[in-house]
Amino acid sequence: MTLDAARTIVVVGDVLLDADLSGHSHRLSPDAPVPVVDAPQTRFRAGGAGLVATMLLSDARRVQLVTALSDDARSAQLREQLADVPLVSGASGAPTPTKTRVSAGGHAIVRIDEGCEPAPPPRVTEQMITTIERADAILVADYGRGVAAHPQIRAALLARGRQVPLVWDPHPRGADPVESAFVVTPNLDEAAAASGIGGTGVDAAARAGEALRVRWGCRAVAVTMGEHGVMLSAAGSYPLVVAAPTAIAGDPCGAGDRLAASLIGQLADGESLEDAVAASVVDATAFLAAGGVRGMALRPDPIPVSGAVDALRVARETKARGGIVVATGGCFDLLHAGHARTLSAARALGDCLIVCLNSDASVRRLKGPDRPIVEQGDRADLLASLQCVDAVLVFDEDTPETAIAQLKPDLWVKGGDYRESDLPEAALLSGWGGSVMTVPYHLGRSTSRLASALADVG
Repeated sequence: MTLDAARTIVVVGDVLLDADLSGHSHRLSPDAPVPVVDAPQTRFRAGGAGLVATMLLSDARRVQLVTALSDDARSAQLREQLADVPLVSGASGAPTPTKTRVSAGGHAIVRIDEGCEPAPPPRVTEQMITTIERADAILVADYGRGVAAHPQIRAALLARGRQVPLVWDPHPRGADPVESAFVVTPNLDEAAAASGIGGTGVDAAARAGEALRVRWGCRAVAVTMGEHGVMLSAAGSYPLVVAAPTAIAGDPCGAGDRLAASLIGQLADGESLEDAVAASVVDATAFLAAGGVRGMALRPDPIPVSGAVDALRVARETKARGGIVVATGGCFDLLHAGHARTLSAARALGDCLIVCLNSDASVRRLKGPDRPIVEQGDRADLLASLQCVDAVLVFDEDTPETAIAQLKPDLWVKGGDYRESDLPEAALLSGWGGSVMTVPYHLGRSTSRLASALADVG
């Protein structure tokens, strides 16, 4: 979809200063059984609404940030992190809240919070209100510091939310969303606490989401459920579960911000609520797979993720655990029982299975202009939905050698009775000690036969 660059997304909320202090630890302190962090390095970044605005800016969105800022030393560091974000701010009247995360070897040890006590009402300027009134879309990132609770801010949000998309990302210590909010995005714990409806799983999320939608008077509530995706409760509709694609577990910090930022961008582009939520879940999953907030400063461009699963990362993680990486490939046009049995047999040979999938262009070159019958996005989704498949990597060449060279699997598996001369991949795998194996091919199951039968029926 082509982005309308003239549309301005206004982020309204509280900003924080996040500090990541990371180093290495190989010993415990003699004073107490705690790790000693050697050679620590500190990296600062904007948090809260500042993180959301930074994400939107990296998405090539036109963005403005309406917030409250202090005038202390920490605020100067925060302003430096927000140098590229157009700021419209009032005085906070409180110290800059700072959250320092200490880690060693990539593992979190402790978080230190400073200046995070309750803040007095911020000073609201006329320019802050005018910016909200002129917004083409609004994202409220409420971190419970008073910006979203201010009566003047709320009045402006209520009025503008009746005219443009408004996404509200709530906080347990924050204000209730305004009634004109198009969609509110609490996580399951926040939804349970706000609604008083306990429990876990999709049923609890559905009941809590619907109760909050009625109480707040908003159009929809999207309850985020971590690896289980999002439960969407909208007026006049049954609860909709948007499943999250398979992802590598990691630091969840910033995942909710990423989802909310993607959601308002999709709505600003005119996408339907259901499609916007689905796309946002994929974006949040890819964000976590690429390292979350810690990875933001390490990659100048978004990392491409096939089917929202980073196949290369799956391979690396499996090898790091001492596991066996299995890969296979094909067009998988009309998925049938023979495919499923072959894939299941391949997965049983190792600790992960990555499917190298021919792109649409590749299939057309190999099979003719009438193929594929099913486009590559749907083929990838069908494969990824199988329990035996851990990741899907789409390739555009006629043969999978380039994909195999990237993955460097321990085993390359084919279904059928092949001679060594039939599989040129064998020589490639031998370069890193890998090998080729075959699994039984089930006669009578083929895409061509299915396609012919369907044509006869038609």
